[in-house]
Amino acid sequence: MIYATVHMNITDPAALAAYRERAGAALARHGGKLEAASPTPTLLDDALPAPSMVGVLSFPSREAAIAWRDDPELAEIHALRRAAGESSIILVG
Repeated sequence: MIYATVHMNITDPAALAAYRERAGAALARHGGKLEAASPTPTLLDDALPAPSMVGVLSFPSREAAIAWRDDPELAEIHALRRAAGESSIILVG
């Protein structure tokens, strides 16, 4: 199992809502799952600015996470996430 953190600064809530409707199925396609999310993250150490939303994803492997990111059939869904604002997804492990 490998985890990924998602850090987002939302500028288009409508695009985020459209992304959320399809994101779960897109993750599941590669064995991924949203483990936790918060629209109000709490900074424990604040050297970097707080994002407006944070999530934790799990995947069965690093390869599955990369396949999710690179899946051409999911390009439109990833575009919705990017249209919602700035985002970074970081694999942990």
